[in-house]
Amino acid sequence: MNEIAIPSETVTLDKFAYDLNFEMLYAGRGLITLTTISVDRPGLRLAGYYSYFDAQRILLIGLSEHEYLRSFSSAERKEKVKKMFECGEIPCVVFSRDLPVFPEFMECARAFKTPVFRSGKVTTSVMADLFVYLNRLLAPVTTKHGVLMDVFGVGIMLTGNSGVGKSETAMELIKRGHRLVADDSVLIKRIENTLVGTAPERIRYFMELRGIGIINVKNMYGSGSVLGEKNIELVMEMEPWQQGKEYDRIGGEKNVEEIFGVKIPKLVIPVSPGRNLAILIEVAARNQRLKSMGYDAAQELIQRTIGR
Repeated sequence: MNEIAIPSETVTLDKFAYDLNFEMLYAGRGLITLTTISVDRPGLRLAGYYSYFDAQRILLIGLSEHEYLRSFSSAERKEKVKKMFECGEIPCVVFSRDLPVFPEFMECARAFKTPVFRSGKVTTSVMADLFVYLNRLLAPVTTKHGVLMDVFGVGIMLTGNSGVGKSETAMELIKRGHRLVADDSVLIKRIENTLVGTAPERIRYFMELRGIGIINVKNMYGSGSVLGEKNIELVMEMEPWQQGKEYDRIGGEKNVEEIFGVKIPKLVIPVSPGRNLAILIEVAARNQRLKSMGYDAAQELIQRTIGR
């Protein structure tokens, strides 16, 4: 059964600052708990409008907010900032453009143990960086049983019941120069309208082969044989050949696998002794690349047939 994780992440201040190239001015509570991809520029809050204010958002102070605060006396500035911090446990505050932090602002941040960072980038660039970072960090996650490979630049997820030969087929692909992303368990994130797959940290680069045991693909075949993450562009379900079952022979069937509302093309590949599945997967990868560029061999054949 697939597990869906609720988007919520707690990161250390050092990691947050390193990932976004921020200067850490005050450590506060020591950790940042992030639950939303939204970032708030609190101009309206500082002006006294607190309807729809979500204290779980990162606050970004740009030039307009900074100049607005600078127009008040020290006491008035402190009152406005304090009221904003009293609304809830704000994850952190980021100042853009290397703006100086008002002493009253830092005093309130210390009182509420709210981390404070600073960036040299302009406000819109910081906003864009945070948007990309939070979208990746808080993307909805599910776990699926399968093997994810990068074949000719196409992310192919092999699925099927245990023992059908997914890992053995993946090993043949690795020997042919393709790259392993995840074996047995694939973590899938939806980022925008794209599904990105990776391996759980504890089993990354490991593979189980029945009769041999556990191997480390990176150590055995080198760093060029593995990849940290890959967009999933094609699902190939492997199943034992069933006598009498009609399998698609033209490629006209439009099967899909739907994950988080994103539909991925899906092929069902019958497994039987003597079939070279690695070559079939390579062909499927090349065919998928052609389809993504607008060419469909099945449709061309149909059009030629109809035209006669």
